[in-house]
Amino acid sequence: MTGSVSLQLVRDYLAAWNEPDAGHRQVLLERCWGIDANYVDPTVELSGREALSRHISMVQEKRPGAYLEFVSGVDSHHNVVRFLWRLVRADGSRGDVSIDFGEIGQDARLSKIVGFFGAAPDIEPDHG
Repeated sequence: MTGSVSLQLVRDYLAAWNEPDAGHRQVLLERCWGIDANYVDPTVELSGREALSRHISMVQEKRPGAYLEFVSGVDSHHNVVRFLWRLVRADGSRGDVSIDFGEIGQDARLSKIVGFFGAAPDIEPDHG
């Protein structure tokens, strides 16, 4: 998988999260998201293009006027990608930087995204 291919997949994926029109979002997801791809973050686990589109709609309804923005480039090797993003609220305030890891399937679309919100936790002291 070339870096330019994975970059375009991730750009389309993030654009789908920002697309309020379900028809336009479907076109974006058809380009970047496998039909049975899996999505998991701290709040949800789902499978399939339609399920992801419904979830995006729900998130948009809860945060009108908000959008996601990249805060890094897209790192890729073999069939995996990682990138940083954050929420920009309607008032312009920005959320924590979050990270997604993804896999690219045999169909050259994303087959899985695993998202983590905010910074990684601090190291816990070793009490051993």
